[in-house]
Amino acid sequence: MSNIRNCSRCGKMFNYVVGDVICDNCKKEIEEKFQQVKKYIEENPGSGLRQIAEQCEVSTKQLKKWILEERLVFSEASPIQITCENCGTRIATGRLCAKCKATVTNALNNTVKERQQALAAEIAKKQAAQQPNAGMKFLKT
Repeated sequence: MSNIRNCSRCGKMFNYVVGDVICDNCKKEIEEKFQQVKKYIEENPGSGLRQIAEQCEVSTKQLKKWILEERLVFSEASPIQITCENCGTRIATGRLCAKCKATVTNALNNTVKERQQALAAEIAKKQAAQQPNAGMKFLKT
């Protein structure tokens, strides 16, 4: 079953699979722009977001998206200030600092583990209920 959609960037119809609703041609153009931006940042490490956007003809929205996706990483000396969305610590890329990522990961792992234990207990309880004579057995005389 195919899922035909219109590209949100150019309007062209394409077979959508997963992710952003963007056709392959536009994805390729965006990737080329990303490589151009990456090269520009390497050559001009002191540039701000607006300057990068203007020089590379990319929207600041797209730049922020690449930062949040952890595709663009900035050094300590960069004028671009990114902070952890949870604690406010300065970070080089993404949404969360390493400490907050670890906290979220541990909380998620604990939740999954608790859910697995609850499901295992529920399954064992159902199996025990299906076998009423599974306890003590008596010899027939």
